[in-house]
Amino acid sequence: MPIEIKMPALSPTMEEGTLAKWLVKAGDTVKSGDLMAEIETDKATMEFEAVDEGVIAEIVVPEGTDNVKVGQVIAILAAEGEDASAAKAAPKAEAPKTEAPKAEAAPAPAPPPAPEAPAAAPAPTPGPAASGDRVKASPLARRIAAEKGVDLASVAGSGPNGRIVRVDVEGAKPGAAAPAAVPAQSETAAAPAPLKPAAIPDIPHEATKLSNVRKTIARRLTESKQQVPHIYLTVDIRLDALLKLRADLNKSLEPRGVKLSVNDLLIKALAASLIQVPKCNVMFTPDQLISFQRADISVAVSTPSGLITPIITHADTKGVAAISTEMKDLATRARDNKLKPEEYQGGTASISNMGMFGIKQFEAVINPPQGMIMAIGAGEKRPYVIDDALGVATVMSATGSFDHRAIDGADGAELMQAFKALIEAPLGMLA
Repeated sequence: MPIEIKMPALSPTMEEGTLAKWLVKAGDTVKSGDLMAEIETDKATMEFEAVDEGVIAEIVVPEGTDNVKVGQVIAILAAEGEDASAAKAAPKAEAPKTEAPKAEAAPAPAPPPAPEAPAAAPAPTPGPAASGDRVKASPLARRIAAEKGVDLASVAGSGPNGRIVRVDVEGAKPGAAAPAAVPAQSETAAAPAPLKPAAIPDIPHEATKLSNVRKTIARRLTESKQQVPHIYLTVDIRLDALLKLRADLNKSLEPRGVKLSVNDLLIKALAASLIQVPKCNVMFTPDQLISFQRADISVAVSTPSGLITPIITHADTKGVAAISTEMKDLATRARDNKLKPEEYQGGTASISNMGMFGIKQFEAVINPPQGMIMAIGAGEKRPYVIDDALGVATVMSATGSFDHRAIDGADGAELMQAFKALIEAPLGMLA
């Protein structure tokens, strides 16, 4: 039998994606592990590998197609020994079978039941709501429901605005009766009206289609500012001791080909600070406060398709040389869209450094569900009081953004103090 190749879920949050590029064509022979396509998810562009062996009989979804739902058939594979032309025709031959009954049923209703149907319809209100697009469900939930034979109208959604998600249909029983009509009606009533696109002024311009990554950035940051109460705390930090330590370490690490950046040391300082002040190494949920036992630092990296945050795991226990080597590898692969989902999903806190652009100070938006993010400004020569005398020092401003639902201002201030102390006496973070 022909094998349907379906749009995969390449990340836990992926519901649809863009089929950016096909790496195979009709007639090609593929085996398990061969690269078949490049798919743009809500996070990055990722490669899709073949699972089965056979010959590509048909490319169903052409490359460049947007909004391809997870589970949608994108290609047909003829199994080993099967005629590829026959496999190509098989899926198309099925379409008339589903259409034929509908075509016959429509023109031939029996005269007696016709007046009774409208009379009976008002009683079981769930019928119209469950018959089509009015049931709000994720593509993955719809696919699972179809496979299990579950009527979505009978399922109560636990997602936003009552949206049916995977966990709702996984526990549902096939053929279960609909509990009531109210949920479907309330979902429709509660759905916000879609925003109208802004009018484009009559000025010469160029329009660029939003990538899935850019759409995700826009959605997540909007949700963060709307739903997470931010509190901002800023400290000025003297960098001279850190810069001297960096120079000494780079001289000793030169034979190993390792060159530390200031950001590598700041990642280590933030990780050590979070372990020192565990009340800030947390995540807020509606009914729990999650306290983490290690510090995994998400580092903001700018890529051609948008911002992504690869993660240095165990940053509190790793040496700065290991952090530097790992960060260079992650940043390179991030810009090439080669990161794996586990390399950018998670993290206990984030750091964003715009000092290299000369930005003196800024307030970063928290990356949910994390509880804080550290924004790093440029180090610059400033007048500074040293031993009760006015002098000149290299100083940077650092601003912590904290989720005030989970982190009190005093705890955030304690973290900023610990971060400042470790940078101004940096040997402490290496101990």
